Amino acid sequence: MTEVQGRLRRELGVFGATMMGLGAMVGTGVFVSIGIAAGVAGPAVLLAIALAALVATCNALSSAQLAASMPVSGGTYEYANRYLDHWLGFTGGWMFLCAKTASAATAALGFAGYLLRLLDAPGPTVPVAVATALAMTLIVVSGIRLSSRANVAIVSVTLAALLFFIIAGAGYLASAGARSLAPFLPASSGDLFHATALMFVAFTGYARIATLGEEVREPRRTIPRAIIVTLVVASLLYIGVGAVGIAVVGPEILAQAAQTEIAPLEVVARQFGLAGAPTIIAVGAMTAMLGVLLNLLLGLSRVLLAMGRHGDAPPIFAGIAASGSPVPAVTAVGVVVAALALLGDVKVTWSFSAFTVLIYYAITNLAALRLPAARRLFSPLIAWVGLLSCLFLAFWVETSIWLSGVGLIGIGLVWHMIARRLWPSTSPAGAGDRGAGQ
Repeated sequence: MTEVQGRLRRELGVFGATMMGLGAMVGTGVFVSIGIAAGVAGPAVLLAIALAALVATCNALSSAQLAASMPVSGGTYEYANRYLDHWLGFTGGWMFLCAKTASAATAALGFAGYLLRLLDAPGPTVPVAVATALAMTLIVVSGIRLSSRANVAIVSVTLAALLFFIIAGAGYLASAGARSLAPFLPASSGDLFHATALMFVAFTGYARIATLGEEVREPRRTIPRAIIVTLVVASLLYIGVGAVGIAVVGPEILAQAAQTEIAPLEVVARQFGLAGAPTIIAVGAMTAMLGVLLNLLLGLSRVLLAMGRHGDAPPIFAGIAASGSPVPAVTAVGVVVAALALLGDVKVTWSFSAFTVLIYYAITNLAALRLPAARRLFSPLIAWVGLLSCLFLAFWVETSIWLSGVGLIGIGLVWHMIARRLWPSTSPAGAGDRGAGQ
């Protein structure tokens, strides 16, 4: 039984929120997208990682101050509704749903690929990916407390495996680092910007903390700290893993492995000459994909919950069960992610996610520019850099991808116009004001 006007429970502290951010960020990005981006930019993927981290930092600071000011479920969808207008708010929420369902499907496909490789059971990854998405949906349906505990266990295994990877490959990096990076710059700057756009998606997991703002304790203190720690840890891991991977096997092999059912970091680990190294990396990759999938299901369902409250989605999605979980929203999101996994193409889903998430964060930065001075934590210059960088990078993905994304925005806006006539807003009165004062 659900209560349409219910509120979510504040269960997460700094540690729990940070682990949620790491669970969302340290996964598909490090185990899949580094290989994809290396195929575009070669060794300059390391520069792409640094540029993506810089853009992500600006976006992270904008998200942090917005979430601290207005700690409710929905993230940019709610911020844009409050500080911009409902059309941009809807576009932000719609882009998040589109981007992150694609990312979630990518994570499910990545998990399936690693699992089949570990079991030495060659076969189609799609059925395994679909089953995984549905299984993780059952965990998220149970509520934020169990989801957080599962996430901590999953992320701990992932971090241990990545540290092992970097330490084990340090010798190769020391002896062949300079040679493996030559020639460093790609043939065109467009390749570098394309790779940066692809890598940017890998840094956007910190936003899960903001999206779960309604479930964070002491949000004005907790959210900025958790976001900043998450971003710093992930950046160091990405650069370390990317440098080791290029030093050991080179960007071409990394790229080839990322676009087949062979897991790229496992290919690298085979060169270490350490018994069990590939298995350790495979297990870490599997938990990483599960962590990303779990966190995306959490974030997507909270945005759908907010859209249901405002009348941008059927009111049933505003329902919250007695357990404190938005069961209708979680169930719907899980089914859509499982369906999208049927596409079975990691490169396509990742590129599409890159465009849509860059548009989403452009709106985030625009909303941050409208924050009242009394609620600002950082200079407006940061939001301007984030806004312009996101708009610039969004159109460096394949032309067919961004054209599809623009078309999808148009479809979403038509739906928004229809939805506002079908359903009145069911958002609890004063939700934003209450959040801002906490």
